[in-house]
Parts: sequence; structure tokens; C-alpha cells
Amino acid sequence: MDKATILSHCDHTLLAVDATWPQIQAVCDDAIKYGTASVCIPPRFVKQAKAYVGDRMRVCTVIGFPNGYHTTKAKVFETADAVANGADEIDMVIHVGAAKAGDFDAIEDEIKAVRKACDGKVLKVIIETCLLTDDEKIALCGVVSRSGADYIKTSTGFSKGGATREDIELFRAHIAPHLKMKAAGGIRSWADAEDYLALGCDRLGTSALVKLMKSETVTGY
Repeated sequence: MDKATILSHCDHTLLAVDATWPQIQAVCDDAIKYGTASVCIPPRFVKQAKAYVGDRMRVCTVIGFPNGYHTTKAKVFETADAVANGADEIDMVIHVGAAKAGDFDAIEDEIKAVRKACDGKVLKVIIETCLLTDDEKIALCGVVSRSGADYIKTSTGFSKGGATREDIELFRAHIAPHLKMKAAGGIRSWADAEDYLALGCDRLGTSALVKLMKSETVTGY
């Protein structure tokens, strides 16, 4: 698979807590230059970034990030605000504690509420696989499949681990046919990216591949 094709499936990401506008602007420039699927940035910068990129690049942002234990009302507000500011795509984090407690109905209701607030924009649901058992992951495959979301996503990149090939294989076996997959966290090489795409992922959350294109040191998400 050629590098341009791989990059077209990447959400070029900068979610560092100390990110500044000049850094976000540079990430936007790189995303446009290298033809990524979107640029994924903190909500604080969405309005400014969308004004900067216009129709040249899709702007993705994160909701309930990174811990997911915000109230549903807070996540819905965050989502509506992000969409009003120009976000094209929303990556929300579920309440992992609810999954550990087996309260999957509450998670499904919350995703549906966020879905409504998305106003037709793309919705990706982060379940933070590194904190879950296989049984919990399988249950969440069903929840996300029923929720109206567009994607199930492995990880925030801010917890104990990121995407694994085993988790993507588990997703593929248990999600509904319409649901797409996004692997994120720890994708630091072209081989990693090609593996995840070959396993059926439609999107990859990473900053590493653009850094590799620029011959920079690969660190972080």
C-alpha cells in the first residue's frame, strides 16, 4: 500500500495538554500538505482551526476526553458547541466505569444523545480497550453498533495502552456490518498502519506518519 493511500486514512492528531495555536496551525498545514483524512485537535481550537483550513481539511475534535466520566449532559453540550464551532467529526469517550459495572444501557443512551447533538456529523466512539475485558469489549461492540455511531475506536492514547491487532480482530468479529473501525494509540510505523488497514480499519489516529514523512523523531500519539 502506498504512503499517500495510508495517509488518506489517518486522523493527523495533536491532543497534547500544552498544545498552542502555532502548533495546531502547523498540524493543520501538515494535514493539508500530506492529504490526511482529518486533523484531530482539542475543542478549544476548533473554531480557529476551521476558519483557517476552510474546506481544505476536515476538523475532528474530542468529547469527554480523555477519561469519559463527564455527565451525558456535559458531553452533549461539548458536542453541540464543537459542531457550532465548525467540527466535521466528533470522537467521544464512553464512561468506562459504566462498562465495568455492566451498565451498557446507559452507555448506549449516552451515545445516542451525543449522536443527536452531532447534527449529522461523523461520530466515533472511543471505548478504551486497554481497560476492558474481552467480554466487555464484545458487549460494547453491540452497544456501539446499535447506537447510530459511525465508528468504534480503540483508544484515547492517554491511558495504559493503545490499539492492538487483537482488539481490531475482535471488533471485526462482533460489530455490525455498517460500523467502521478506527485504531488509535501506538501506531508509529508504516508497517503498523498497513497492518491495521489490512485488518479492516477505515481510520487511524496517529501523529507519527506525518512525522515520518518529514523525517522527524516519532514520539507520543
